[in-house]
Amino acid sequence: MGNRKALIAGNWKMHTGLVDGCKLAVDVEKQCSQFSDREVLLAPPFTTISEIAHLLKDSSVILASQNVCWQEQGAFTGEISPMMVRDAGAAAAIVGHSERRQIFGESDEMVNKRLRGGLASGLLMILCIGETLEEREGGQTYSVLERQLKKGLADISPEDMGQVVIAYEPVWAIGTGKTASKEQAQEAHLFIRGVVEQLYEKKVAEQTRILYGGSVKPSNVDELMAQPDIDGALVGGAALDAESFGRIINFN
Repeated sequence: MGNRKALIAGNWKMHTGLVDGCKLAVDVEKQCSQFSDREVLLAPPFTTISEIAHLLKDSSVILASQNVCWQEQGAFTGEISPMMVRDAGAAAAIVGHSERRQIFGESDEMVNKRLRGGLASGLLMILCIGETLEEREGGQTYSVLERQLKKGLADISPEDMGQVVIAYEPVWAIGTGKTASKEQAQEAHLFIRGVVEQLYEKKVAEQTRILYGGSVKPSNVDELMAQPDIDGALVGGAALDAESFGRIINFN
């Protein structure tokens, strides 16, 4: 992993209300030892960010929104702007999650707009990419990843890349219980780093953190994190249980 600081991110998706969300956040924070080599991020629903931010104000946990609009304000019904995200107490945002792409039809171009909008407001941005089962079985994994990266990172400067984290989430492994083998995951991460190097330079590629997302759980986190190009995890289901997520945070 070199000098890249590991990042363990919990995406709560459309789960938890105010009471159980606050309890989960506090319970997770208790599991965070004071590591110098890793960071922990939580992405609760928009409705609970400000309350959780208040509860965790003295902790090192980073809060993120699960999506973000590219405009600071305006006629965008149902969206949340970078200013609102910061105002609520979060410092990061996720864009391009496969559920946004698959269910809500967000294109690479829209994901890129969201990414640029968040970066312009100083948010740490997690850009999600990944192939579907059909694409993998059709031998298109690498062409899909390359397209999503090139279009997703369009007009992002090398300097801005310091605030970008890439999350590789094979769509076929999300919530299905199927996990890419550690070899498959490492291979994809190595390829992604190679594309970043093509787009920028070796130094940028070496400093960019690439997370793995796709049924990460306590039983497989250690072997995934042992891979040289896997710099952390984007965790879904297991992030809703403080004990499971705590074990993932405390990977060996």
